[in-house]
Amino acid sequence: MTAGDDWQGHQVGEPGFRRAATAVFLAGVAVFVTLYAPQALLPELSRSFGVSPASSTLAISVSTGALAVGLLVLGPLSDRRGRTGILHASLAAAAVLAVLMPLAPAWWVLLVLRGLQGFALAGLPAVAVAYLREELHPAVSSRAIGLYVSGTAIGGLSGRLLSGFLTELGGWRPALSGTAVVAVACAVAVRLLLPGSRRFTPVTRQGSLVRQLAGAFTDPALLALYGVAALLMGGFVAVYNAGTFRLESAPYSLTPALAGLVFLAYLLGSASSPTAGALADRFGRRLVVPAAVAVMAAGIALTLPTPLWCVVLGVCVLTVGFFAAHGVASGWVAVRAQLGGRAVGQATSLYSFWYYVGSAVAGTLAGQAWEDAGWSGVALLAGGSTLAALLLTLLLGRTRSLEHR
Repeated sequence: MTAGDDWQGHQVGEPGFRRAATAVFLAGVAVFVTLYAPQALLPELSRSFGVSPASSTLAISVSTGALAVGLLVLGPLSDRRGRTGILHASLAAAAVLAVLMPLAPAWWVLLVLRGLQGFALAGLPAVAVAYLREELHPAVSSRAIGLYVSGTAIGGLSGRLLSGFLTELGGWRPALSGTAVVAVACAVAVRLLLPGSRRFTPVTRQGSLVRQLAGAFTDPALLALYGVAALLMGGFVAVYNAGTFRLESAPYSLTPALAGLVFLAYLLGSASSPTAGALADRFGRRLVVPAAVAVMAAGIALTLPTPLWCVVLGVCVLTVGFFAAHGVASGWVAVRAQLGGRAVGQATSLYSFWYYVGSAVAGTLAGQAWEDAGWSGVALLAGGSTLAALLLTLLLGRTRSLEHR
């Protein structure tokens, strides 16, 4: 479809806005249900396959690492071929792999399927923010991006809670079967709801992909945002990966279902992301992002004392800060790239690339830190990563703004 020159995107109250926002929200649910469902299963996978806690984290890291690689392909491809086709194909392929995963006969087979699924899932983070920036009115795009991020939070929560509950009933196979049902349902709903692109303009490829990617690293603000993505996600995943082992160990000795309840903190993340987006529209991203990162650092510190209530409170505070910072920073990348004359899809896919690289690296390191030094080692890893991100956000405040050029 081609819109008239005066059409500036779907606005709040219009059917197109509701359909686009709902579809991308559900796509976020589908991706994160499947991507992080094994996080609640790590102790069960360690026992079932006879692998160490550090090795069990590969069920997450292999998938997020493959997703990061997929972003390098699908982000630039979406700039030339469009957003919606890639999104639909991504969700369909990931749903099929989710159905096959509970049938895996061996650990290496499960890891191969997780890797393929991670690559398939790259379609959503590669195009979601760019699609919303293009198809929604500029005045409401930050709000919709916050809603998308909240969908990823709901998906992460649903996958972890569902898998934790089903694991207690029948093991990891029923758990992954349950998340496959959610993935299929969301893929069908997105297919029916998502409006076609009306404002997409193909980017003509000029030069090699390597040269295009190198050009995306010429803006210091974008470089800092990529670093923030890797460091924040690294700290966040480190806490959640090792958290399941901590809660199922003494002195808590919680069952998988009870340990999974800690992921209810994601509900706070789903609220903090759109709220932070609204605050950023009012007070500016340069103020909101470092404040949110500081909240996340405070949450990590709160997890250090032994009392269970303190651990849970720390995870809640960490989650609020993480999703607030990530929701605003991801939208900042799209705005910065657009104002700087760079391909938006490429810039946002690079942000997501480093985001998932942080997840893959720190997620595995967290398992080793837990084995070597217990929770203090995990907190040191997550806290150091978050403080480095805070430093980068403060440096971001000193970069030249392109808003009024």
